[in-house]
Amino acid sequence: MARITASVYTSHVPAIGAAIDHHKTGEPYWRKVFAGYDFSRQWIQSNRPDVVFLVYNDHATAFSLELIPTFAIGTAAQFRPADEGYGARPVPTVVGHPELASHIAQSVIQDDFDLTIVNRMDVDHGLTVPLSLMCGELDPAKQAWPFKVIPFAVNVVQYPVPSGRRCFALGQAIRKAVESFDEDLNVQIWGTGGMSHQLQGARAGLINAEWDSRFLDRLIAEPATLAQLPHVEYVREAGSEGIELVMWLIARGAMADIAGGAAPRVAHRFYHVPASNTAVGHLILENQA
Repeated sequence: MARITASVYTSHVPAIGAAIDHHKTGEPYWRKVFAGYDFSRQWIQSNRPDVVFLVYNDHATAFSLELIPTFAIGTAAQFRPADEGYGARPVPTVVGHPELASHIAQSVIQDDFDLTIVNRMDVDHGLTVPLSLMCGELDPAKQAWPFKVIPFAVNVVQYPVPSGRRCFALGQAIRKAVESFDEDLNVQIWGTGGMSHQLQGARAGLINAEWDSRFLDRLIAEPATLAQLPHVEYVREAGSEGIELVMWLIARGAMADIAGGAAPRVAHRFYHVPASNTAVGHLILENQA
């Protein structure tokens, strides 16, 4: 059967993508950010999955304020990088896994989670920046992403947004779905977005490093309790865009210990401020055999 072997958590700051695309990763401002992913790029080569189930949020590219699905799963064979107003990022087209994606949709919907099934969409920096951080800079004319990707878009832009509790339970349903797929696949689940940041209003530029660090501690050691955190605390402590962190709870809910297995191994942990006007957090958890 298919199995989830690890979860990866990372910010998806759009300026990180611009720094990669314009070859600025070695500049003093960016050097420390990208150094935090040196281990990760080596790790993904040694722990390369067949499929990544990538949880992210769309930034008004695939979906506008006219149509806002709470949870949307990409079931297409491929997904093009989106033009976000300044041209598409120069990265490879994302190759999907329609069979596994459709199986997950079937299983999760039967477990009473309402998913929007998307057979065609472009994917923006919320998805492509994490891929670049983990895989490095690739020439789309000559190289492809080293694994297939199932995009899973979550609405954390327009209220009402899903609760952390709901996201955590959804992760458990995704794990169940993956493990019932009758093919030997190594699957990783990635949760992206965050950490603390606010892009507008009187608190624009807010970063709360102490709260972010505590969130990482709790995500590792007490995720079920963390999942009960109300929206108002995310907004108050981590800024208006800090609510993106509920997407990390989907990935954490899919880990084996939540279903009674062993606690995951922390393979890597990294935190840095600032990157643009955002706190960058990153974590790799491995399921124990």
